[in-house]
Amino acid sequence: MKIYLAGPDVFLPDALARAEAARQLLAGHGHRALIPLDNSETTAAGIYRANIALIADADAVIANLNPFRGFEPDSGTAFEVGYALALGKTVVGYVADDRPQADKLADHLGAPLARVDGRLLDAQQNAVENFALPLNLMLAIPCRIIRGGLEEALQVLGGR
Repeated sequence: MKIYLAGPDVFLPDALARAEAARQLLAGHGHRALIPLDNSETTAAGIYRANIALIADADAVIANLNPFRGFEPDSGTAFEVGYALALGKTVVGYVADDRPQADKLADHLGAPLARVDGRLLDAQQNAVENFALPLNLMLAIPCRIIRGGLEEALQVLGGR
C-alpha cells in the first residue's frame, strides 16, 4: 500500500530523520510511505497542491493526532484527515493519550469541568463534548483512533 503520513512531524527539529525512519518502517512491512517532505515545493500554494496530490494517490492515511501547539491536533493534519475521508480513504490516527477528551481537558486546565443541566462546561462556560471519545467526534467517529505511535497504527491498518 501507499500510505500518506499526516501529522505535525514535519515541523519538528528532527523532521528529516523521522521521515527516513518512517519510510524504513513502512518499507519493512511492504508499504510505501508518502511523506509531505518528499516534495520540492517551497511556496504555501505549492506545498498544499503537492500534499493534496499525495493524499489522492495514497491507499490509506496514518495520522499523528497528538496535541500540537495546544490542546488539539495540528489543524493542517485535521484538514488532511478530512480530505482523505472525503476521498474514501481509510484513516488510522494515533495518540499517546486515549483517555476521554473531557478528562484530558480537565487535566489540561488543572480544574474539574463544571456540570450544568447535564452538560459539561469549561471555565469560560463553553460546552465540552462528553462522548467518552479521545478526540473531537469529527475525528474519532470516522477514523480508527489507537493509542500508540506509527508502528501500532501500521499494525492496525494492516489488519483492517
